[in-house]
Amino acid sequence: MVQLVRYVVVCLHPGMLRREITNALRLTCEAQRWKIGELLSFIRDDRRAVDQRVRRVHVKKLVLGQGLSIDQMKAREVAILDEWAAAEGWNPGLGDLDVAWGLQPDAFIALRNGDELVGAGTIFDHGGSYGFMGLFIVIPALRGQGLGEQLWTVRRDLLRERLGPDGSIGMDGVLALEAFYARGGFIEADKDVRMEGYLPSLRRHETTEVSVLTLDDLEAMVGVEAGTFPVDRTAFLRAWIDRPGVLMAGVSSNGHLSSFVVARPCRQGFKIGPFVASSQLEARSLVAWLGDELDGERVQWDIPSMNDDAMGLARDLTLSPSFACARMYLGQAPPTDVGRLYGVTSFEFG
Repeated sequence: MVQLVRYVVVCLHPGMLRREITNALRLTCEAQRWKIGELLSFIRDDRRAVDQRVRRVHVKKLVLGQGLSIDQMKAREVAILDEWAAAEGWNPGLGDLDVAWGLQPDAFIALRNGDELVGAGTIFDHGGSYGFMGLFIVIPALRGQGLGEQLWTVRRDLLRERLGPDGSIGMDGVLALEAFYARGGFIEADKDVRMEGYLPSLRRHETTEVSVLTLDDLEAMVGVEAGTFPVDRTAFLRAWIDRPGVLMAGVSSNGHLSSFVVARPCRQGFKIGPFVASSQLEARSLVAWLGDELDGERVQWDIPSMNDDAMGLARDLTLSPSFACARMYLGQAPPTDVGRLYGVTSFEFG
């Protein structure tokens, strides 16, 4: 029964894979003597309730005039947005947008001229009254006409409605638009710096044992990430790591996972993130492992500037800053253990 319940929870309720919920379901089944059909019905009903809560505010088409409108993106337009992000030099990870679309397609908002996509952005609801805005792009030919401001405002207001009055919205805004975002209510909390270059192989100098991680380690990874991200995002993290080419490793202390790193292939090289470490020694061991695995591959590593140990480690490895964003929040900035956050997951989704 325990294996059956765990299987059902994983398949039908990916955001709720927690030991205490699994145990509660097991005990409930035993106490109620439920049959499998009744259990499936219970979990499906609960899943529908979660889906309805997450998508409680839908995108309503907004007509701007002269053939322009703001509406929900279509599946075929995701590839266009991915191309735009690459053209901007953001070097999206292979499949990054597909992961987000698969989890929450109504997070993708479109600006159209007739049927043509001319602008877009995402408003990802991570649950727990926390969301993230990203991928804000308007085609160059239409910039400077106020359309971007309309698109951005609609996205901000829609995400606020979805999160509720106590919600907080995060974003990594390009520095050139920081004043614009501030006028929209966002306050800077930090800067996330992209460090870039080639990782040297350091494994022969390291003594901390590194283990390759798999999807079976997801629950332990979620536990380590707690405190470095505002909410539990089990479903997101599962989808983020469960795709071709992703590399993962961890370090354990006293028999429990204490640090981990994830790297994913991009159009150019690899990006590191998320990266959570309990000490610089463990972080260095994980980076050393990556250096061996990614021999000859260029890496991009996005680091909170307030984490001096992480920034110092990147500089020691001769990586150089190539880009920076202002980490800004609308609403109360969530408490974050920046000292353990060695690398943010994504400028686009948090």
